[in-house]
Amino acid sequence: MSSHKFPLFPILVLLGSISLLGVGCGGKANPHPEDHERYLRIDRAVESLRQAYVKKDSSDLASLMTPGDQLERMREEAQGDFAIFSAITLDFAVERIMIQGDDIDVFVHWQGLWKKNADDPGLRQRGHTRLQWVGTKSILLRGIQGDTPFGMTARQAPIDPAYSPKKK
Repeated sequence: MSSHKFPLFPILVLLGSISLLGVGCGGKANPHPEDHERYLRIDRAVESLRQAYVKKDSSDLASLMTPGDQLERMREEAQGDFAIFSAITLDFAVERIMIQGDDIDVFVHWQGLWKKNADDPGLRQRGHTRLQWVGTKSILLRGIQGDTPFGMTARQAPIDPAYSPKKK
């Protein structure tokens, strides 16, 4: 019988390396917890806006906005959507968030489906919009630019039944 002897030094080096890796990769503490919290509040505000619209909740929608003519028009257009469409599906994908002081710009890609009734195939739309928010502790919508998903009723082009495209 032959016995194999393992050198002790390589085993100690291996165990020491594993120990150092475990200590070194213990994780980092967040160096800016207040910034992280603000990003979370912004994310919650964007999601609350989407949910209020999908649930057709006018009061929740209004509670997320500062007073202003542009947002008043948006609220009115959303009310029109609530009256016309029985079901609204809307998805937001945040592309980028820019913060300067109290001003926050959230660039969003959105897509949605608006249905008048269960049998309706629905109106599918998508676009990009810039949601302009303000605040640090309380985040409120102060403006919107681009292809807004709110107000699909106003965007629908009336279809003339007398018109039919000619085939070549």
